[in-house]
Parts: sequence; C-alpha cells; structure tokens
Amino acid sequence: MNRKNWMVHPVLIFIFSIIALAMSLFLYIYWYMEVSTGLEGVVKKFDLDRGQFLESQTWVVIMVLSILVGIILIGLFIIFVYHIKTLRLYRLQHNFINSFTHELKTPVTSMKLYLETFIKHELSREDQLKYIDYMITDVDRLSVDINSILNLAKIESRNYSGDFMTLDLVHIIQRFCKKNRHLFRNFSINISNPSNRSYLYRIDLQLFEMLLMNLLTNAVKYNKTETPEMDISFTPDNNKLHVCFKDNGIGINKTEINKIFKKFYQVGESDDMTAKGCGLGLYLVDNIVRIHNWKIKVKSNGDGMGSEFILILPLES
Repeated sequence: MNRKNWMVHPVLIFIFSIIALAMSLFLYIYWYMEVSTGLEGVVKKFDLDRGQFLESQTWVVIMVLSILVGIILIGLFIIFVYHIKTLRLYRLQHNFINSFTHELKTPVTSMKLYLETFIKHELSREDQLKYIDYMITDVDRLSVDINSILNLAKIESRNYSGDFMTLDLVHIIQRFCKKNRHLFRNFSINISNPSNRSYLYRIDLQLFEMLLMNLLTNAVKYNKTETPEMDISFTPDNNKLHVCFKDNGIGINKTEINKIFKKFYQVGESDDMTAKGCGLGLYLVDNIVRIHNWKIKVKSNGDGMGSEFILILPLES
C-alpha cells in the first residue's frame, strides 16, 4: 500500500467509521446512565443551578455525538464513492480485455485463413503477393497493439528519460507517412507547411512515431467516408507552434471530448461493442505529449463533422 494513501484506504475508513459509531454509542450510554449520577452529586454539593448545569452538559453531549455521526456519514460516503469508482474501473478493464482480445484475434484469424489458402490451392504469383501483403498488414496491426501494451508502463513512469534528439518535425512526419504508406493505402494525408521553414525540437523519435501512428490509425478507424482524409499543418502563432491533425471522420461528441484521453476509454463504448481498439491510443498520445512538455487540445463540431487534434509547442526563434 502506498504510504501517502494509507489514510484514505476504504478498509481503514470503514474501520474508523465503525469505531466512531461504537464510541458514540458508548458515550451515550456512559454519559446518560453513569455520569448523570455524579453530576447530581456535584450539583447538590456546591448548591448549583441544577437545570442550567445539566442543560449545558446535554448540549456538549449533543455536539460530540453530532461530530461522531458526521464522521460516520462522511466515511460511508467516501466508501460509496470509492465503490462506484471501483465498479467503473472494473467495467473499463472488462471492456479493455474484450476489445483487446478482439483486436488480437482478428488479424490472427485473418492470417490463418490466408495460410490455409496457400496450403489448399495453387496460387499465381500475383495472388501470392496479394495475400502476403494482406498478412504483412495484419502483422503490422498486431505489432502496433502489442507495442502499445509493452510501452504503457514505461510511458506512464513520471521518471521516464527517453532518448531525445534534435530533429525537424516536418521532415519526421513526412518520412513517417512515406514509410508507413502501406498501412494507409486509401487514406489521403496532406502535409502543409506554408512558411516552408524547419521546426527543430528535441524529441524521442520512437515515442513521437507512436503518437503519429495512434493519431493516424484513429483517423482511419473512426471514418465512414469513401475517401478518408487528414490534413497536417504547421501554423506559427505568436510564441507557439500549432501542429494540427484534422480529419474528415465521424467527429467527437462534445460530452466525450474531455474523456477521450482517459485510460481504457473508447468513443462509442457500449454493450453493442461499437467501440474500436483497446482504449489506449489517445491515452498514450496524452502521455507522450506530457513527456515532451507539450500540450494537446481537441476540437470537433460534433458527429459527422470530423475532429482536429492540435499539438501546441513553444516556438523558438
């Protein structure tokens, strides 16, 4: 148990609540059945105003008991909130396991089918290359999901140092899109740099390519148009550089914009399994942005209106 959080552990809160309840009952019985006899003796011995003295003592008892009851109620409320959060986390993890299992099973099933086709049929060289190309795509898909899991713990670490190099963002994004064009065959990616200048930043290349992969993959997954598109633009704005990733996908509901970077959260998450992916892509993006000391914000005009992810970097002269 974390030493800093042991005081708010629900088990200890429950124990404290029970102790407070027992103390309140004990004090009630003790004060009203035992101490009252002593108070009567004190009043007679010193010839005090019996009504006034005992009345003040009653208010003291009421105040103490009220505090103890308040502690009990607060403790029970905290336990209730913790229970709700635990159920929500369980639901998110359950959805994550189901979705991630589906993400792994689909390409494996697809590759098995292609391999069985190779065994059962004599294929032309053209068909062989076509099926091999499909299998490479499935392998790449598996690789992305597995790397997301393997890098999760490392990226979540607040002490992650990384391997930073000074690189040109425009060149890196252009090279990434060219290198991975086989993954985005029917996806039009337009890179715009009106100023035609270089933007040199210290970046962890592996993490930055993971960020690009997640943003582009999401743009493909959540797109129902015949010609999916993404415009990547570099826009200097005072002392900031905005790197915008704007797609023509299904968009993001305003109620979900503040949730999409949460761990395991999936847009469209519901019992009908409309959610896609494993719910880690944008969570990793958010952490990669944090590691680079950048910022990211999201814009969308709603369902069917596309979405825009904007990286905000300090602009140096």
